[in-house]
Amino acid sequence: MCVALDLVGFGIVLPILPLYAEEFGARALSATGLVAAFSAAQLVFSPIWGRLSDRVGRKPILVLSLVGTAVGSLITGLAGSLTILFVGRVVDGISGASVSVAQASVADIAPPEQRARLLGLLGAAFGLGFVAGPAIGALGAVWDHRIPFFIAAALAAANAGVAWRRLPETHPNRRSGPQISPQVARSADQNEPAPSWRRRGVLELVLVAFVSLTAFSAFEATFALFAERRLDLQLASIGGLFAAVGLVLALVQWRLLGPVVDRLGEARTMRLGLVLNGVGLLLLTGVHSWALLVPALLCLIVGQGFVTPTLSSILAGRVRADRRGGVLGVQQAAGGLARVVGPVMGGALFEHWGVPVPYIAGAGLMAVALLLANFRHGYDTPTYT
Repeated sequence: MCVALDLVGFGIVLPILPLYAEEFGARALSATGLVAAFSAAQLVFSPIWGRLSDRVGRKPILVLSLVGTAVGSLITGLAGSLTILFVGRVVDGISGASVSVAQASVADIAPPEQRARLLGLLGAAFGLGFVAGPAIGALGAVWDHRIPFFIAAALAAANAGVAWRRLPETHPNRRSGPQISPQVARSADQNEPAPSWRRRGVLELVLVAFVSLTAFSAFEATFALFAERRLDLQLASIGGLFAAVGLVLALVQWRLLGPVVDRLGEARTMRLGLVLNGVGLLLLTGVHSWALLVPALLCLIVGQGFVTPTLSSILAGRVRADRRGGVLGVQQAAGGLARVVGPVMGGALFEHWGVPVPYIAGAGLMAVALLLANFRHGYDTPTYT
């Protein structure tokens, strides 16, 4: 619920922000730069917040993140200049650690065999929040472009209050009950001299996250143009299609992921997701009607629904519980970088090489990710439980 409400707030702001910036004389580059400023700040600070949650606990970082989101949204809504708008978006981006820390919280308390399923439920909440947010924002903007930002600030502030009162601490060294003793921790550190992200295939998994999300975000960024060129869809139809994709993705992570992981295991489910993503991108290159678009999108939806939670779950199982926040923060940073690189790459290929080229390149990147996600490191067996 914490993540869902946080993403509702983010979704409220996102579609309104460029239009709001125009009121201050912003041109297209400055308007889109506001979105980039948020992503850049999140890219830098996600690993920092993750490591800090390993030291002081998950709960205070989640609460601080929500308070920062409320402050950033309020600054944006009260802004009187383009400079203050950028300040508000950077503050919001700096505080945007809730996803990786929430993932670490789930990983702290979930049994290894249930970790992927519970992270899938977290992803479903993420998707539903992001679908609901733009609808609420559009309704609020009917009266004033500032109102969505005030709604987002109020949601984040209320969410912070509820989290402070009711959210349990999950970090093994901060919650009551069995803890990692200093002797065990020192012994593990002696056997693990390198940083966790450099051990036991963790770096390869982070690269899988970066490469696969680069391909997928290139698809996301160019799909509206693709749908207009190939299927003559208008803005309203494309918006409805994106909402439908978000809902189906949430359903996949809520209902389908768990049984598949039970049958195949996390690593094979992740690899199956990468294969489905590649197939979906290749199918898109031949789309000229709904008859081929539907199976292409289903492959991509199911594939991404499998890859995202299983990848996070495998990463969480490769490191000690008191280092999960930092590693998952690095994964989020890699994902943030991918969401910068992917759209730029996809847009350039679409514009200069033709409509199908971003999806051919994306399928190639999925193949590279599949090679990185090999059996050499024994991903089917977690190093730590």
